[in-house]
Amino acid sequence: MFTQTLTSSLGERLRGSRLLGVLTGPHGVDRYTELLDPTLVLGDARAKVVAVRRTTPRSVTLTLAPNAAFTERQSLRAGQHVNLTVEIDGRRHTRCYSPANAEGAGELELTIGRHDGGLVSTHLYEHARAGMVVGLDGAAGEFVLPAARPRNLLFVAGGSGITPVMAMLRTLHAEGFDGTVTLLHYVRNAADACYRDELAAMPGVRVLYGYTRSGAGDVAGHFGPDHLAAARGEHDDDPVVYVCGPSALADAVRAHCATVYSESFTPPEFVMPTEPSGGRVSFTASDVGIVDDGRNLLDQAEAAGLSPRHGCRMGICHTCTCRKTSGVVMNLTTGAVSSADAENIQICVSVPVGDVQIDL
Repeated sequence: MFTQTLTSSLGERLRGSRLLGVLTGPHGVDRYTELLDPTLVLGDARAKVVAVRRTTPRSVTLTLAPNAAFTERQSLRAGQHVNLTVEIDGRRHTRCYSPANAEGAGELELTIGRHDGGLVSTHLYEHARAGMVVGLDGAAGEFVLPAARPRNLLFVAGGSGITPVMAMLRTLHAEGFDGTVTLLHYVRNAADACYRDELAAMPGVRVLYGYTRSGAGDVAGHFGPDHLAAARGEHDDDPVVYVCGPSALADAVRAHCATVYSESFTPPEFVMPTEPSGGRVSFTASDVGIVDDGRNLLDQAEAAGLSPRHGCRMGICHTCTCRKTSGVVMNLTTGAVSSADAENIQICVSVPVGDVQIDL
């Protein structure tokens, strides 16, 4: 602890020295302070993994200590997500995850579900360790509680959708919230239920489980009127519902509940063009030009040998946002066609419609 405090204090003094900034040019102070500690940099938001827990067969929980470059620039609300970047076999990969910690906590907690075929989630489940350093940026998202807390709340979570919900529940608990709170959590089986013990001990929170791969549980089958009735219990008034999980679950909840706020972590249905436009795509900053082959601009840029920043690859995290300087593109999630010059677009969900110039 003494060594860590000393290193941090020294790093702060080094970073704040204007003279040292001149003496260490052209690389700057960051090149040298990161030799003391990879998180002691001003330019990059990073975090050190300080603890790792594997409490279910399909998830890993990371406790992260973010550096000043993250905490001074980001204002993270309960329910929002961040972009986590890890290096795997020499390549950087970014994914979007929702922290589970209460709002205002000094450390971040990410519980990451291991998905079949998921490169980053599998890597973290198998190899995450205390001391590793990850990239951390992009706190964003509208899936948050309102400033005026509703008095009757129902949270519905599917699988790893429990993480933003857990952040909200912990925040309400820290505030001393005394309204009605019910959680309906769908998981494969009892062994996959993250935070079971903590939820059972959380005062004022009624928890129901639905197991999708076994017959046991408080509710059976998929969400419907009977599940809503079980969650409401003896309350006559309609709850305000927050749902996070697969899109099918969110759709079912919206179909049966009056006031619903939702977030889905499955890819949206894309509106695909009938055929490639055949236009020329110019990545002007890289002096690379290609003929449109019909794929999204992120895939085409990577095929051309470029390495754009990206995260979720489905239009949620905005990491891949680039400047379109001219031309027309279509948004695959909405089908909207945009012809405005000098606009920001998400290249993971945009395809060219004719000639396009991208500042990449």
